[in-house]
Amino acid sequence: MKQYEQVIRAMENNYGYSTLGYLYQSIDVKDWSTKTPFASIRRIVQDDRFFFKIKPGLWALKDYREKVLKKFNLTTNEKKQENLFNHTYYQGLIVEIGNIKNYKTYVPNQDKNRLFLDRPLKELTDLQEIHEFTYPAVVKRAKTVDVIWFNSRKFPYAFFEVEHSTDFQNSLGKYADLRDFNSKFFLVSTTKKKRKFEDIINRNLYKEIKNRVKFVDYDLISNLHAKTFEIAELHKRIKL
Repeated sequence: MKQYEQVIRAMENNYGYSTLGYLYQSIDVKDWSTKTPFASIRRIVQDDRFFFKIKPGLWALKDYREKVLKKFNLTTNEKKQENLFNHTYYQGLIVEIGNIKNYKTYVPNQDKNRLFLDRPLKELTDLQEIHEFTYPAVVKRAKTVDVIWFNSRKFPYAFFEVEHSTDFQNSLGKYADLRDFNSKFFLVSTTKKKRKFEDIINRNLYKEIKNRVKFVDYDLISNLHAKTFEIAELHKRIKL
């Protein structure tokens, strides 16, 4: 079977779509006549004879276009549906990255039943309840953050807020309330909103967290997701 046929088969086995990370895990590339099989997969999915791009890092078979877009409620071009899909999609990518990096992952209660592709977010996370890492009022505030990675000592290593349709102020307010912890703060959004983020973070109101909050665009998150899976698969091969 040719390499592109193996990619097609893998997507067919996953209802016609896949993240790059899933392809890295599901395709047996040990017999591929290349030293860079994962790069080959990335090249293959860009062949528009067979595949199309849904979102960064998420590809589908052209023959499944209508079925896949309908599954994700992306056929009507409704902004509300697209915003919801984007939010849970990037939440899911961040959760999966954290899981592979051996952090304990958490999403808010109101998001647990939302679907990351075909699975509820609660099935991806390690924690169904947040660690009570400090005073109740602060934990209550932290519970609303889109994704948290906890370290082995049950303290928050990193907070992530996915901002697609709002103006960052609510997320920055949360981070201001959590500033006394030695945690990393990330705002994840489209590149188009970076200038808006810079305008807001430079306000005097946020001076204490200005240098701690990092803007991360969607493409970087999807690339990190794929690369994290790639490294994990390489580790399996050499049993690190």
